[in-house]
Amino acid sequence: MTSSLFSLAQPFLTALDPETAHRLAIQALKAGIYPRPDAASPDNLAQTVFGLKFANPVGIAAGFDKNAEVPDAILRLGMGFAEVGTLTPAAQPGNPRPRVFRLKSKRGVINRLGFNNDGHGPAFQRLQQRGQNGIVGVNIGANKDTVDKTLDYVAGIKTFAQVASYFTVNISSPNTPGLRGLQQRDELDHLLAAVLSQRDACAKKHARVPVLVKIAPDLTEAELNDIVEICLQREIDGAIISNTTIARGSVQGVENADESGGLSGAPLFEKSTAVLARFHVLSAGKIPLIGVGGIDSAQTAYAKITAGATLVQLYTGLIYEGVGLVGSIISGLSDLLARDGYENITDAVGTKAEEWLTKFNQES
Repeated sequence: MTSSLFSLAQPFLTALDPETAHRLAIQALKAGIYPRPDAASPDNLAQTVFGLKFANPVGIAAGFDKNAEVPDAILRLGMGFAEVGTLTPAAQPGNPRPRVFRLKSKRGVINRLGFNNDGHGPAFQRLQQRGQNGIVGVNIGANKDTVDKTLDYVAGIKTFAQVASYFTVNISSPNTPGLRGLQQRDELDHLLAAVLSQRDACAKKHARVPVLVKIAPDLTEAELNDIVEICLQREIDGAIISNTTIARGSVQGVENADESGGLSGAPLFEKSTAVLARFHVLSAGKIPLIGVGGIDSAQTAYAKITAGATLVQLYTGLIYEGVGLVGSIISGLSDLLARDGYENITDAVGTKAEEWLTKFNQES
């Protein structure tokens, strides 16, 4: 099926209940009903990040393929990497429905899913069966009723060490009570010490797996300073910026804007990019960053990169633009790099971070 046919299907999908539309998208990918890229990714987009070779910087964000059902189909769409999860040790249903709401006029989405997933076991079996082709990260989280949530993250490392290309420690979802508290200085230090210790123990049997941290955009300057300091001290491999926001300033008065949960999509773009730039500057570019939040074009992806991102991830943008967005971003990024005289994407990373930093300071 061509991209044009998918474009025709887009209005139908966005007319459905969001979770129903999402399930249909997963089933289509499972069935092989999706477009493939016409050519390999341009050479100027290839790079090695935390020891992994990426053909291009565009990946799928966690939340789309929660149960590791279609990572290979995602890669065959032309993406440079896929991230599955968030996965918790025990299966859990998440919060009651309805729990996903579109803000169509703002091209945003609010969700309060609550880490709904089938648990570690089924996801591990699927990842084990697929082998090691392509870069597939595993996003790990904690069950809602777990008291010592550190134990759940350690269990995630232990379970998936032999099948994950990288790990994302998700401590920033607003939909699991107490989870964002793990971003506080002492809590984060304790968590990362345990997670990295388990990673290193697993590395004695399997390959060393990079560990990334996914943070919220709703951080004060002091909180972000603490997170960067701990990440540097613990020699974390990377960070993902950012998760959804609980702020509603950009969508006031819009239908569904009063729903509780995390806001993603276009309304998140500026806030998440400003935090990204702040992290890049504070870390002196020593920690590779994945930029997420409001990417719906080659231009917005490029803005993330020049703000400090080495890689980028999509999700909400696909809801409104369709799967053709993947190819248009990849080709568009290559053209933008050539336009600005950069031989490789690595040359553009962080070149406009200071401009975004000014914006962060104004909003903090």
